Amino acid sequence: MTRTPDTPPEPDIGSAYDPPQTPLSVIHDDHEILIIDKPSGLLSVPGKGAHLADCLLSRVQEAFPTALLVHRLDRDTSGVMVFALTPHAQRHLGLQFEKRQTRKTYVARVAGRLEPATGTVDLPIAVDWPNRPRQRVDHENGRPAVTDWRVVRANDAESRVRLSPKTGRSHQLRVHMLALGHPILGDPFYAEGPARDDHPRLMLHSETLQFRHPDGGKGVRFSARAPF
Repeated sequence: MTRTPDTPPEPDIGSAYDPPQTPLSVIHDDHEILIIDKPSGLLSVPGKGAHLADCLLSRVQEAFPTALLVHRLDRDTSGVMVFALTPHAQRHLGLQFEKRQTRKTYVARVAGRLEPATGTVDLPIAVDWPNRPRQRVDHENGRPAVTDWRVVRANDAESRVRLSPKTGRSHQLRVHMLALGHPILGDPFYAEGPARDDHPRLMLHSETLQFRHPDGGKGVRFSARAPF
């Protein structure tokens, strides 16, 4: 799930962190912005401890020294991320995320046949404090969270869906799919049994990102095909 820069970093994930060593996948770059296809398994920003220093931000800054963080994806989510290359671009993009003026689409594979073919989840989300970093639906203390879904194809075992978050809560898509009874396959936090163990990664990918370009305000759209 996309998160703003003031969202607390993911907790220490221990010695199990073994990020992929794939080359940086640049979708687009110009004088203001940089678009990257983030691999699954790589932190967006450094974690706590030297063993968690390897992250997409540090790799990007090796190649593009002026790159600045705008938003994040969870470690296990892959797909489109935008970085700013100037302070102006960072402010411009940051305000768009803050005001929910960006548009994001994700692809996911979820357990079971999701019906109906389209719908909206409107369920507030809060941190599950005893089980951090897990989140949970919390009608009393949760922050508003809304996700639209559309089924691309389905069988009795699983469904391929496109998810459009209208808010940017931590683990929002994962919690909302679980709330529908269809956890995202390969999810180490919210799926159980074969739905978790029979898949090599979290089956969640940031497919498209739309926003206004910091230079002139023209609408732009970038995409990266899901690797699953």
